[in-house]
Amino acid sequence: MTLGEVFLESLTSGVITEREVAWVTAHQHSFARHEEAVAIRLGRLMDEGRINLGCRIPACVLHHNMVRHHWIEPLGRRRHRSPLRRGELG
Repeated sequence: MTLGEVFLESLTSGVITEREVAWVTAHQHSFARHEEAVAIRLGRLMDEGRINLGCRIPACVLHHNMVRHHWIEPLGRRRHRSPLRRGELG
């Protein structure tokens, strides 16, 4: 892992993981001057809320959920569900 990889991945996804933050703080003593500037920029983006601390969901999971919701569920459990009448809970 390099600081450039962490920065670009965080910038494109809008998320930085706890593991990446820990890596940045553990290696900051060995950063060159330009890497220090990148780390400061990363911190500012986090302060501004443009990059959030969290986790990234793999694209395959997102694709699976989309397929399940749009293709499988209409053929399964939701197939015979009657439309809710006024006042009924789903």
